[in-house]
Amino acid sequence: MAEIRIRNTNERITGEDNVRSFLENQEVLYEHWNPGKLAPELQEKFVLSDEEKQQILQTFDSEIRDLASRRGYKTWDIVALSDATPNLNELLKKFEQVHTHTEDEVRAITAGKGIFIIKGTEDVGYFDVELEAGDVISVPENKAHFFTLMENRKIVAVRLFIETEGWIAHPYDDPSFQKA
Repeated sequence: MAEIRIRNTNERITGEDNVRSFLENQEVLYEHWNPGKLAPELQEKFVLSDEEKQQILQTFDSEIRDLASRRGYKTWDIVALSDATPNLNELLKKFEQVHTHTEDEVRAITAGKGIFIIKGTEDVGYFDVELEAGDVISVPENKAHFFTLMENRKIVAVRLFIETEGWIAHPYDDPSFQKA
């Protein structure tokens, strides 16, 4: 289940209803899918064949299509990252820069863990959303954020897009942002 850490105060928000309520106030969509639907052999697998990626998409097809129909997403795929990913550290450096997009950035975590760092309202500042299997998040267009891996450095997620070529990151220079 997702947890939130507000960076300015180190306050933690836990519990599905509390997380959903906080994120809703920050204009971020949060849902939870049943990660137990996924075949056991895929629940801890982070290097995937094309067939295994299709199996994950088929497993969550009704949830994906429901979310896509509600939010206007037109295409989706699977991203799998782990220490086995070529050039992982270089990829993470690219991810770990605050940016915005002209469409939502959506992740439905099917295995592993990840973290979104999001710029909240003025009174909140930046906050971390720690995600695990079953957590679904949609960071709205033009909201400053970035996504990275957590300490286990393993994740599999469904990504949904409005534009069929995917989203493009636009750097967001914010002197108030601190990595810690």
